[in-house]
Amino acid sequence: MSGAINRVKARAPSTDTPSADGKQYLQSGYNIARRWIVDSLGFADVKINESKDNKHDVFGRPVYGYKNGQRAGPVPTYLQDALKLPNFHLQSGTGAVRVQRTDKAATGVWVLLNGIETLIPLSNTGRVIISAGAIATPALLMFSGIGPTTSLTRLSAAGKLGNLTHAEWIPNAAVGANLFDNPNTFIELSSPSITAFGPSYSNPAPADSALYLAHRSGPYASAGHTSVFFSRASQPDGRIVGFQVTIGTGGYADYTSATTITLNIYGTSGLASRGSVVLDGKFIPGPDGNMYYSSAPDARAIASFIARIFAALPADVETLNLERDASVARIEQYITTPSAYARGQVNHWSGSCKIEECVDGGGRVVGMGNVWVADASLLEPLSVNPMFGVMAVGEKVAELILKGVRA
Repeated sequence: MSGAINRVKARAPSTDTPSADGKQYLQSGYNIARRWIVDSLGFADVKINESKDNKHDVFGRPVYGYKNGQRAGPVPTYLQDALKLPNFHLQSGTGAVRVQRTDKAATGVWVLLNGIETLIPLSNTGRVIISAGAIATPALLMFSGIGPTTSLTRLSAAGKLGNLTHAEWIPNAAVGANLFDNPNTFIELSSPSITAFGPSYSNPAPADSALYLAHRSGPYASAGHTSVFFSRASQPDGRIVGFQVTIGTGGYADYTSATTITLNIYGTSGLASRGSVVLDGKFIPGPDGNMYYSSAPDARAIASFIARIFAALPADVETLNLERDASVARIEQYITTPSAYARGQVNHWSGSCKIEECVDGGGRVVGMGNVWVADASLLEPLSVNPMFGVMAVGEKVAELILKGVRA
């Protein structure tokens, strides 16, 4: 993956100082966090990307896909290059419905265009690359006759598999399985040392608005979280569970005073809990009910980590929605009980088209000759937010497809 990773780094900028003027804004939460996590708890203060392989007890500033005070990522980079190509066409307002295929060969893609299903045919050497995300990609495969038999049976009975016969189905229980999302817990923190910031896009402070509009600088050019820290913990079964914590600039839900900020605690790599992509009664895809804490040890690991960091909280920092002296058992009960602050999905969906089960090692859909997947469906849980990983997967699958074309 090193080549793909380096290509993304070369084309997609990143920074831990999003504001175009190079200044850090809204730093009261950062200062509290550094005093707590570095001075009291002993985490190392690092430049995150300079210590990218170390996610054990490190603290720093988050790294964002920003350029010139604005979000970057693939749209102002990859897409702009693609738009210059003579054989590239971007069709917005269009949804892919299913892949038209004859046995193992895709011959076109059915799309919903202006409310009408329309077939986009492939040439004799054409390929289909599905990149609809970890929820929609498995669904698109199912609608194309590739997936769990129970799902294909339902779709067939509803007349949603086009002209595919039962003999042309490609049963594969791995399609949609292994779905992952980070379990998230919000902890509201308050301190006299905190100055909260809540953005108002309808009525921003004039000085902040002017600074952003004229110079892409100031609070509105900042990315919303001022600090991040990572840790991990070994589990009895040998797994190593990762934790990522970010600190925002304001409160949330019932706690939005001028001295309140939000701690976002994610479980990351090494968690065992998984769900599946399922089709509801209207055949709309979504996660099943097993996404979060379906493996009980995951909750205990995260609760133990929260107890560890609570134990080092400075005396002038108050936890508002969970007692700072809560036991591990109490924290576990809190984070696994649905509320505005716990068990919330963060839409970091991944894993639902596992390599060597749903696709082969090159990203080609198992059972198909000219259909690939290139999105978060291929990713196992990362120790960080998945945006960069998704882009690296896209680079790698493109490399493998082109290698086959040129062979």
